Amino acid sequence: MLCKIPFQLVAIESDGVHLILNAKINRRTCRLLIDTGASRTVFDQNRIGNFVDDVEMLENEQLSTGLGTNEMKSHIITLESFEIGDLFMKDYTSVIIDMVHINQSFEAYGLPAIDGVIGGDILLDYKAEIDYRKKELRLRVPKKQMRNN
Repeated sequence: MLCKIPFQLVAIESDGVHLILNAKINRRTCRLLIDTGASRTVFDQNRIGNFVDDVEMLENEQLSTGLGTNEMKSHIITLESFEIGDLFMKDYTSVIIDMVHINQSFEAYGLPAIDGVIGGDILLDYKAEIDYRKKELRLRVPKKQMRNN
């Protein structure tokens, strides 16, 4: 099934934009940045407590790279549920990292903080298409992963 998720184009500088969409972590709305250059979907360790009552993290043995640094400590977390549009993922395992420098940049531009980044793992797995004209992210979701199943 084709799932269409609206996003906002948010100007961060005079000539650049970010794509921001709303999703749900454990049935609570979050703001995520779509990042085609990110290898994985990650969440901010400073904001995950807004969505998870009892944050239980395991230290990730591998150092994460990207987001302005070559080596970053990360943790693994399993979310009860993660929803992007009609895509519903139960017991979703992901990585959390410190995204304070990203949110400081957003704050400097008077923009609300983001809770995480949708990366290449989801974009590839669900054969993502980004339509800038319609401002929507399209994902191909198997029927068994649709929210109402």
